[in-house]
This record gives sequence, C-alpha cells and structure tokens, in this order.
Amino acid sequence: MLALGAAAAILTTTVGAAQASPKQQVDPYDPDLGPNVTVFDPTTPQAEIQATLDELADRQIDAEMSTNRYSVLFTPGEYGSAEDPLQARVGYYTEVAGLGADPGDVDVHGAIEVYNRCLEDGGTSNCIALNNFWRTLSNLHLTVDGTGQDGCRATTNFWAVSQAVSMRRLDVTGPISLMDYCTAGPQYASGGYIADSRFDTEVLNGSQQQWLTRNSEMPSWSNGVWNQVFSGVEGAPDDSVFPEQPYTTLDTTPVSREKPYLFVDDDGRWNVRVPSAQTETRGVSWADGLTEGRTIGIEDFFIAQPGDSVREINTNLSRGKHLLLTPGVYDVADTIKVKHADTVVLGMGHATLTAVDGAVPMTVTDQPGIVVAGVTIDAGNAESPVLLQVGKPNGDHSAQADPANPITLNDVYFRVGGPHIGKTDTALEVNADHVLIDHTWVWRGDHGIEDFDLTDGFLGDDERWATNTGRTGVRINGDDVTATGLFVEHFQEFNTVWNGERGTTVLYQNELPYDPPTQADWTRPDGTLGWAGYKVADDVTEHTLHGGGVYVYNRNNTDIVTENGFEVPDAPGVRLRHVMTVNLNDGTINHVVNGVGDAVPPSTSGSPEYVVEYPAP
Repeated sequence: MLALGAAAAILTTTVGAAQASPKQQVDPYDPDLGPNVTVFDPTTPQAEIQATLDELADRQIDAEMSTNRYSVLFTPGEYGSAEDPLQARVGYYTEVAGLGADPGDVDVHGAIEVYNRCLEDGGTSNCIALNNFWRTLSNLHLTVDGTGQDGCRATTNFWAVSQAVSMRRLDVTGPISLMDYCTAGPQYASGGYIADSRFDTEVLNGSQQQWLTRNSEMPSWSNGVWNQVFSGVEGAPDDSVFPEQPYTTLDTTPVSREKPYLFVDDDGRWNVRVPSAQTETRGVSWADGLTEGRTIGIEDFFIAQPGDSVREINTNLSRGKHLLLTPGVYDVADTIKVKHADTVVLGMGHATLTAVDGAVPMTVTDQPGIVVAGVTIDAGNAESPVLLQVGKPNGDHSAQADPANPITLNDVYFRVGGPHIGKTDTALEVNADHVLIDHTWVWRGDHGIEDFDLTDGFLGDDERWATNTGRTGVRINGDDVTATGLFVEHFQEFNTVWNGERGTTVLYQNELPYDPPTQADWTRPDGTLGWAGYKVADDVTEHTLHGGGVYVYNRNNTDIVTENGFEVPDAPGVRLRHVMTVNLNDGTINHVVNGVGDAVPPSTSGSPEYVVEYPAP
C-alpha cells in the first residue's frame, strides 16, 4: 500500500523555471505516483483500509477551499463482506477508483457515500448538498450493504452531491440515492453526472435539481426537480409528459468517448485504457467485454508531481510522452502545450493547475484524438486571457479535424475565485472543429475565502464583482462541437457563447451571476437588460440543445432584471428542446428564450417557466 501523505506534505509549488531533468524512468509494475495516492490490494487488512478511509474522510469532508488532493485506488479483488462491510465516505478533492480492466474486477461490499454537509452552528444545521463539489467514483462493482449503520443510513448508498462530481464505469447492486434524506430530511442538491454505469435497482433522484445520466442502464428513475436529462440510457423515463415530469430523453448519445482509466493487468503492469470515440451509442461500453479502445503502458507517460517544471512537462510532451498529473496543486507560470495527435493528459485526484501572473495554463492544438481528462484549472490573481484554449484562434481548422477521433475533454473543471482571488477573460475557449466536451463545470465562485469585506454588498459581493472577474465561461468558435453535460455559472457577461456551426449540447445548466451591484453593471452596451446565460451567435444556422436551464438569484440587488435566459438566432436549423428558467430567490428573468415564456420574478421562486420546443412546431 502507498500510504496517504500528511496534509502538510501537500504543498503548492510554482512550476515554470526549473531545468528539465534526465529522462524519467517509470517502473511499469510499481510506478511512483507520489505521496497522495493510496493503493489497496486484497491482502491489505480490512481494519487498515477502513481506518485509512475514515481518516481521509475526516480530513476532507469540510476541506472545500483546501489544497489537499487525493486518489484512493483498489487493485483487482474483493473488499468488504457481508460479515464486515467496507463503508467509506468521500470528501472534497478525492477520487475513489478500481484498477480493473472491467468494473467487475474490483468488488466492494459495503457503501461509498457522500452525505449532506452541515454548514452552520458548528456543523449541526443548514445541512445541504449544494456545496458537495469535486469528487469522483469510478470503475468498480459495489454491492450496497449498510449493515451496522443506523436505521436510516442503512437503507441505501447515499451520493448527495452537486457540481464537479462524476460517477463512471460503476456496476451497482442494491439501492442508491442521489440525495441524503437522513440529515435533516431531503435537502437541496444541485447537479451531477453519471456515465457508463449499470444499476440493478431504481435510482432515487430525490431533491437533485438537475442531472445528466449518459450511456447507462437502470430499471427505473424516480422523480426529479427541474431538469433531468438521459442520453443513451436503458431504462430512462419517458419524456412525453414534459414538463409535468422534468425529463429529457435521447435514445442514443450523438457523440461519446468514455474517460480514460488506469488499470493493472493480469501480469501486474500498470496501464491506461483510452476508449474510442463512438456515435449514436446506448448502454454501457463494457457490456460485452473490454471497452473498445487502446491500451497505453504507464511507462509511456510522464508522471508529473507538483514540483515538476512546465519546461520538463513540455519536453516530455514534445518527445511523444503522455502526461499523468498526480494529485496536488500545480501553480503554472507558463503554458503546458499539448501538441501531438492522440496525446492523453490524465489527472488523478482532481489535480489542479492554477494560473500564475496571467498565464494560460494549458493549450491544445488542432490535432485529432487528444484527450484531457480529470483536470481542474483555476484562475490566478492576475488576469489570464483564457484558462484552456483548444485549437488556435482563427484559421481553417477543418483540415486537422477527424470526426471519428475528436479532441475530447472528460471531467475538466474550471474555477475563478474561491480559495484565492481569480481573474480571467474566458475560462474555456474551443476553436478547433469536432471537439467533444464530456462533463465540465465552469464556475466563477459565488463564495470562497478571499477575505472580502462581508459588509460590502451581500457577503462581500460588491468586492467580489470587481475583484473575481470572469467575463465569459465557455466560448465555442469551432464547428461540429458536442457537449454532454455543460455546467457554467456566474460569469459577468454571456456565460456561454456558441459561434460555431452544428453545435450540440445535451444538458445545459447555468446560474447567472449572484453579484451584479446595479442594473447598470448588468446592462449591455446596446441597452439590453443583462446577458443571456446561453447565447448562440446571430449568424449561426444550425444548433441543437436538449435540456437546458438558466437560473437567477440576484442576492446582491434584488431589483436586477435579465431579459432572456437563452438567446438564439431565428433560423430553421436552430432548435432548443426542453428549456427553462427559474428564480432561486431574487432578481427577474423576463423570458425563457427570445421573448418567449413568462417572467420568473421573486414571487415565482422555485417554480420554473418551461418552453417545450423553440421555435414551436
């Protein structure tokens, strides 16, 4: 077992100026993954596994703004039993994953859970899941067993989460709930993501406000709040009575590529499996054996740790190496440049790149098959023009693009503000054609520990508006870009701008910024009240959106008005299906899309205004 490092050992290290070291030697049977990775095998005593997981959970349950990052991995075998179930809680910045080639290679008997977080009165009240961000569960079989827990806790496996959380490649036997109904009863939860997973029991959605389930199997799904989307899911609910039941169902997923994953083969060698891109898929990728794709030996990766320089990382990428980012925070004063086709960048334990001195943390060239997965990118205190740029601006991108092998982003997250002041013009900019964005959360933080004057506006919002600056969350300039699970929040102008042709989004979730101080701060130069949460450029002729929501909570000034949640050109090839606006508490959105749909002022709080199809058939 590789032991967990102490919290003090997780240091934020500026990378940028050091000289490149000699060529890295990687032991394919025992790679050095750093101090923040724990690897269990079936010979590890159960008591030791349980104690380690409990200690990590206690450390991370309230560590929302910390620099701690962890990965907990299980080699193939069985863990826990009916006599002694293994029961774990998963805290912030923690990845729990099996190391099998197939989910069934790692069998956990017990529970792997997230409960509501209690935010007030010393952790005894205001118990919600709204801030349960940044955690991952993947690639194992879970037999749910709550034996030994109290009566309520023993009823199911709780996964009460919100943004930047994914469940992938799971095979679950037994009940699962996406809300925690034991801690003060059902409480708020706000969004998550399931992909490539199979459940043998009805999934209880409960109080989840929005959710995307993609390419999975389940017997049924119970209830929903505002916006539940299913794409290529066996057992998905019927959406014919929308909006009485807030479901949007696609029989197949138009474009998909499952996230790369680590596995240990029968000989004990470490590898990364890179699934192939697919079109019009349904169900799990592993139903008939190994997920279609290619296997890359761990020795073909440069295994980075936070002390490594950008120069060293780029040297290895230029040599044709792939990049594995071990858990930690990497302060990046220069740009990590991903240039070669089919390069894989895989982050472990929510590895985080933070911009220093206005740097662009990462660029990806217009080469097919590049995959960036499991990476969080934070803005720094000097403005960056962009945090991740995919494809060079301008120019003809069609020559490099391969529709059968798209550039892919899986579980790539962005943050502006929160643990420190952050500034960027745009978080994610996509210039290349045929790009797949498979689950992202692009967040300009509405809360944090930046030491703002809490008397300045609502909880320091006047200062936050002027200091934590982010104009646009996502800007899509390329053609034929697909997004499955696009969550974008609180940016100061258009949250998402789509300039490319033939774009497709499957679930869009947006909260407009909480903190405009005045209507003048939230009025466009042409006099339009506010910026839409989702903007398709006026000259676009083809675009499709399935299941979209724009929410308003203008807590800093309750009189703020936004004209439209969505703005799109009136063109025959531009279609929105199942879109809505909702008022969370304060402020007003006048219309859902292009002047269609009634207003959602504070008096309608919690009651969405839906448009079934735009334009109307």
